[in-house]
Amino acid sequence: MKKPIIALMPLWDKKLNSYWMLPGYMDFIIKSGGVPVMLSFSDDEQSVKEIADRFDGFVFTGGDDIAPAYYGTEKIEQCGEECVMRDSLEFALFKEVIKTDKPILGICRGMQFLNVALGGTLYQDLPTQKPSDVCHKQSAPFDALTHSVSVEKDTLLHKITGTETLMVNTLHHQAADKIAPCLVPCAKADDGLVEAVYAPQKAFLLGVQWHPEMIFTHEENSIKIGKAFVGACIK
Repeated sequence: MKKPIIALMPLWDKKLNSYWMLPGYMDFIIKSGGVPVMLSFSDDEQSVKEIADRFDGFVFTGGDDIAPAYYGTEKIEQCGEECVMRDSLEFALFKEVIKTDKPILGICRGMQFLNVALGGTLYQDLPTQKPSDVCHKQSAPFDALTHSVSVEKDTLLHKITGTETLMVNTLHHQAADKIAPCLVPCAKADDGLVEAVYAPQKAFLLGVQWHPEMIFTHEENSIKIGKAFVGACIK
């Protein structure tokens, strides 16, 4: 059986004018049984259609903040740096991928992206717009398990993990606010912040706010998520 080929959205280093990728993303997909490939920012129509057609699954990774214009709000001062090229690629590619019903996994910014792409909105800065006693942006080590999330029963995440509580790491200052109409929350932090979403009508579309690619070596539910995603990509 051929291993599924998984497309990973690239990160961008403005200072070095360079694509980059944390090795954890690659290792996570490899350990889960897939073959990871980092994309470029090519967003022309033909390239996007070829990518959507040729890859078996898609990971929307962490990274820069999404431009607030995509979810219909004015940018506040605390909103972080954007990457116009990445936003352009991801929204163009998602439009094609969603038609195919191929598996999609969103991680951190990736979960936020899925919510925006499907009609939801974001908190641009949690400390400013939704202050909380829960730490949502931990300091190093980034693979430390920092807070718990409650998993909703009868959801995709509950089916994958078989548990109602997960310990996760947390590295974000933005998060989902209004949830897109076709998405269902499947995990929440103690302060009520939505930490995972999925689309019941799709074969596999899951977004998680934490970083399983950083903790899968010592947190068994993270590798369960990876294997469920890659398993769904097998033709």
